[in-house]
Amino acid sequence: MPRLHPASPGRCTLSNDPAPVAPKHPERNDINSRIQQLLDQITRLEEELNATLEEQQSRLRFQFEGRRVVFEQTVREAHQRIKLGVFRWFLTVRPQNYLTMPIIYGAAIPLVLFDLCVSLYQLLCFPVYGIPRVKRAQYIVFDHQHLAYLNIIEKAHCLYCSYGVGMLAYTSEIISRTEQYFCPIKHAHKVLGKHSRYDRFLDYGDGEEFHRKLEEFRTALAREQGAAMTQPVTDKPGP
Repeated sequence: MPRLHPASPGRCTLSNDPAPVAPKHPERNDINSRIQQLLDQITRLEEELNATLEEQQSRLRFQFEGRRVVFEQTVREAHQRIKLGVFRWFLTVRPQNYLTMPIIYGAAIPLVLFDLCVSLYQLLCFPVYGIPRVKRAQYIVFDHQHLAYLNIIEKAHCLYCSYGVGMLAYTSEIISRTEQYFCPIKHAHKVLGKHSRYDRFLDYGDGEEFHRKLEEFRTALAREQGAAMTQPVTDKPGP
């Protein structure tokens, strides 16, 4: 539509030039850019942390032989010297721990059932959705049995805890990929223990963006290298 331009005091001229369009939601774009910068900074810090942990591994003098962790001979001998024998260990256990043990190990039944259900869901449904499957071995890790300073009962406790924690992380990643596929929306309330994909989800109440970006989230998910990846893609779908 032609617009009026003041040519001189008291006079106006017509112009066919299109009116300038103000950027839509500039504040939101600035916030999203800042969030992405912070996420990139977190990624760099995680990489620095991993490098530091590798240095610590060298200091503790162990190495990997396949899936097995092997310590130097002098370290293994030192570990053997500080190990508690089973009889002595029983003498040090708090009595209340004996009372709660049936409850703790009884939880293994629902844990295993939950594990089986979520694994079956992933096996059957992820190929339909085009979602890469989560590799179980990257989350459920058993290596405490290689520690010579643990007796057989302590090793059993550690293996059980490793399964429980690893299984929950494994199923959490399966569910978080499902959430990214169906409902990548943040909550209005603060959430503790967020999964690694959550910060890149859409803001609560951002209805204008949801249907447009949902397919972009699904495409980004399908691009992931599946079992070879332990972290989600770092790029949030574009504005």
